Amino acid sequence: MNTKVKVVGDATTGSVITLSGNAQFGYVRLEQVRSVIDDNGFLRRKPVSTLIHGDINELKAMNFYAGQELPGQIVIKEALEPFNSKTPERDLKVAGSTGIVCTFEGAPIYRKTVYTTASNATDTLIKHDNVDQLRDAYAVQAGKSSAIENARPAEDLSI
Repeated sequence: MNTKVKVVGDATTGSVITLSGNAQFGYVRLEQVRSVIDDNGFLRRKPVSTLIHGDINELKAMNFYAGQELPGQIVIKEALEPFNSKTPERDLKVAGSTGIVCTFEGAPIYRKTVYTTASNATDTLIKHDNVDQLRDAYAVQAGKSSAIENARPAEDLSI
C-alpha cells in the first residue's frame, strides 16, 4: 500500500517553495512512501520524491503547505534517451554510492520521477544489465570498510 503524496517543507527554513537559480521560478518537493517488491520477491517501503517546477507566482497561488496531502501518485520513468538534452547527466540512473551509471546493452539508463493525478499511471522501468560491474564495485566498498575496521587497534578501554 502506498501512502498519500505529501508536500514537504525545507528542513532548515520550513518553506515549501524553493527558489531556483532564476528568481522568477521555483519548485515544491513532494514525497510518497511506496511498497516495492524487488526481483527476489522482497517487500520494502521506500520514499519516492519529485519536484513540481513553476513560476513563483503560480506556485504561491496554489497555497501549498507542508504536510498537505495531494491526490495522485509519484511515478518513476526510466528511458534510454535523456529527458533533457541540455543537461542529460542530471537524470542518469546511478547505483547507490558506487557512482556507477546503470546501463542496458551499453547505453546509460535515465531516470526521473513525476507527479501525476492519472489513476492508471504506472512506473516505466528498465532493468540494468551491468550487474557484474556493480557487484565488483560493492565488493570493493565492502573490502574497504572491512580493511578500515581491521586496521583499528584492539584497545581495552575499561578502567
